[in-house]
Amino acid sequence: MPLAEQDRSRWDTGAIAEGVAILQAALARDRLGEFQAQAAVAALHADAPTAEETDWPQIVEWYDELVRLTGSPVVRLNRAVAVGEADGPRAGLAALAELDDALPRHAAVAAYLHERDGDLETAARLYAEAAHKAPTLAERAHLTRQAARLNTRQGR
Repeated sequence: MPLAEQDRSRWDTGAIAEGVAILQAALARDRLGEFQAQAAVAALHADAPTAEETDWPQIVEWYDELVRLTGSPVVRLNRAVAVGEADGPRAGLAALAELDDALPRHAAVAAYLHERDGDLETAARLYAEAAHKAPTLAERAHLTRQAARLNTRQGR
């Protein structure tokens, strides 16, 4: 289930606080590694009362660190989503354009960013494409629903 659709009141705030304390202790050692940076991204998501209140600019900064540490194309894909949230969908699409479109979930990210930019026709097509490529039934079902939702909005 996407973060924006989760009921944050059901999250285990005690476990989140414990995780943040562990992260702060690890960051205080000043030996940043991949796992600390990933934990920082997770902490920023967990700290936001709502998806809309997420500190996306800071998440982009942590993804920049992760890119520096790992060079991972998946990290770059996640960074494109964060850029789209921080700086708008067109900035996210520009970041996504730098990546190989054969990358898993590339079409899903492109669909999401096109939808946020108001291009519902392209978004619906890309959601359907992403559903076809989805590695799990749950992900396939979610992406199929997204495509259907947009097609319905367009009267299709």
